[in-house]
Amino acid sequence: MTQGAGQGPVVRTATLRDFRVPPYAQVPVQSQSQSHEQPPVPPRAQPQVPPQVPPPTESPVPSQAPAQPAGSGHPGNAFPEGEQPDGYTPTARDLPVISLGGPGDTVQVQVNPAEAPSADGLGPLYVVGDVHGYLDELLAALTAQGLIDAEGRWAADNTRLWFLGDFTDRGPDGIGVIDLVMRLSAEAAAAGGYCKALMGNHELLLLGAKRFGDTPVHSGAGTATFQAAWLLNGGQKADMDRLQDVHLQWMARLDAVVEEDGHLLMHSDTTAYLDYGSTIEDVNDTVHAILTRNDADECWDLFRKLTKRFAFRDDDGPQAVRELLTTYGGGRIVHGHSPIPYLLGEVGTEDGEDGERPVVEGPHVYADGLAIAMDGGVTMAGKLLVVQLPLSD
Repeated sequence: MTQGAGQGPVVRTATLRDFRVPPYAQVPVQSQSQSHEQPPVPPRAQPQVPPQVPPPTESPVPSQAPAQPAGSGHPGNAFPEGEQPDGYTPTARDLPVISLGGPGDTVQVQVNPAEAPSADGLGPLYVVGDVHGYLDELLAALTAQGLIDAEGRWAADNTRLWFLGDFTDRGPDGIGVIDLVMRLSAEAAAAGGYCKALMGNHELLLLGAKRFGDTPVHSGAGTATFQAAWLLNGGQKADMDRLQDVHLQWMARLDAVVEEDGHLLMHSDTTAYLDYGSTIEDVNDTVHAILTRNDADECWDLFRKLTKRFAFRDDDGPQAVRELLTTYGGGRIVHGHSPIPYLLGEVGTEDGEDGERPVVEGPHVYADGLAIAMDGGVTMAGKLLVVQLPLSD
């Protein structure tokens, strides 16, 4: 059940806007004398030597992607319809529920795509919110927008499509989602458009869990491990079992921030990106350099900072947005990461029990109209959003 479901609003402190990995993701460091008395750690939890990540190159072609499971008959390397992968564990959400009624509260508005000229002969621009392993919902949303056909193939000619990150964890088929996005990237390029993706905090989390496993890292509140944080934030055994070098390399090359048609696209609603550079190019180069250096503590600090949220929500939210726009360019920020039901103070459940469902009809425009939230809360029976930009209020 989602935290706070069926209860009154959860009272939180001012640390809402500095959301970090929760304390329960922190584990003590065992001494050698303690460790031999513990049950064996499964192979997937052992620290592993990461593959060498070459400098950023073009997206892999479909032939590099893992083969589709025999007999699945599902685009995007999904599991057969009606079946869940072994070990699939839907997890309770750990996001705070925010009550409405005070200064700075936001209101969801109906938004529609506005006509805008294409850039450099390219077609319309679309963005996709957090997917979190919900491949079937992604396929349905892309099909509804005419971006893919009934077989899951690119059908949008020179359209531009950006994913805002968080492809895995919590849902049943995160690797299937990555495989689909990788394939669509090649198909879109061949058709004269493109399909690209940004790095979310869950990509950093999965990379860290695979590379560092149970290696202790120094967090802001003690000792933690990527493996523990990944599991407690919805990590799925099936995803880890199917994770291959091509997936790791693809995730490590993703950019953190881009600007498209006056829209500053990023995964997290945080100003922490400012810590990594004064230009978009600097931020992306710095993030890639950190991942290439492969230092566990440095990677943890990056993950921790890009897990912060709610920077644009309160009274000083518009100013936080303007600081980012002034630094990196653009007229509006478009982000994922913080589910719209939580930004609105609504309470939802993971499986819609008790008949409650988060009410998400579309993107959430807030912070004086300067920010657009795109995480529709698919992990809590909300909606996976695929939206054309620009929006008209």
